[in-house]
Amino acid sequence: MRFIKTDILELLPDELEAEIERLGEKKFRAKQIFDWLHIKKCENFDEMTNLSAQLRTTLEDNFCIKPLKISKKLESTTDDTVKYLYGLSDGEFVESVLMKYKYGYSLCISTQVGCAMGCKFCASTIGGKVRNLTAGEMLQEYYTAQRQLDSGRIGNIVLMGIGEPLDNYDNVIRFIKLVTHKSGNNLSARDITLSTCGLVPKILQLANEGLPITLSVSLHAATNMKRNEIMPVNKVYPLDKLISACKDFSSRTKRRITFEYSLIDNVNSAKSDAFELYELLRGFNCHINLIPINYVKECGFVSSRKAAEQFRIYLQELGLNATVRRTLGADINAACGQLRREKAVAELCE
Repeated sequence: MRFIKTDILELLPDELEAEIERLGEKKFRAKQIFDWLHIKKCENFDEMTNLSAQLRTTLEDNFCIKPLKISKKLESTTDDTVKYLYGLSDGEFVESVLMKYKYGYSLCISTQVGCAMGCKFCASTIGGKVRNLTAGEMLQEYYTAQRQLDSGRIGNIVLMGIGEPLDNYDNVIRFIKLVTHKSGNNLSARDITLSTCGLVPKILQLANEGLPITLSVSLHAATNMKRNEIMPVNKVYPLDKLISACKDFSSRTKRRITFEYSLIDNVNSAKSDAFELYELLRGFNCHINLIPINYVKECGFVSSRKAAEQFRIYLQELGLNATVRRTLGADINAACGQLRREKAVAELCE
């Protein structure tokens, strides 16, 4: 049977200590290795120069580090947004988007190759789900983007790229625990946002993890009839169950929830839709993030920033807290899923 090496990047400090002791080494070596991996963000064992050559060979024999290959890098000419198409070790591709704000850098990462949720307006779901990303691959999305920066630290992570994070629950939780570990990268959990289309049991499970992350829920419609049409997940977890789970999460974590609402012309952008949203969310301490829909050729939906601003006014008049998301990287199709889709279509045409 072929020996499959463990991705050493995925081991938490206590797990790494156990592995190092199993190999007959002093456990303090584990701290040195964890430092190389998560603070210095090394890409191979040869870089670990304070370890003996013999130990580095032992690590190479037992573990692996899987750096991502930057297959394509697109830089916006209108702002500082950068979009990466990463090649994975099995030949698949995912995307990350680096955005610069006044408060610093934020990185939107993918959690799956493809997506099984089937939302009608989303490029990520075209072709379905291929597989989950590992915690190590998610870390490498972040570490690779960080290595590309000449200066500054990526201080915010958004799990809102390709895939449904809660459909890859265990790997995502491990990723969060690793990237926030005080002995390593030490990112604050409060600077991580997880976006979900509404997997109710997983939202309830996440509420019990004790992780003070921000939960962002892709709502996009305020009635079951309309949401069923554009988000198949609503047929399994309708709005009453979803909103109840969100309130439970907010109560347990003391964190305000953000509801993402993508505006689609002639679908969910009328004044009556704003009133239905008010009826659904009134009395709930939350924030509504309005998003002009990104045009995806296969989907055909359109909207505009003007329509989003008008919808915000409707909500404001009703007393709901809402903003329109700043548009970044429009000239490089910065919405996740589009670049991977283009790559797949190009390969089919070869």
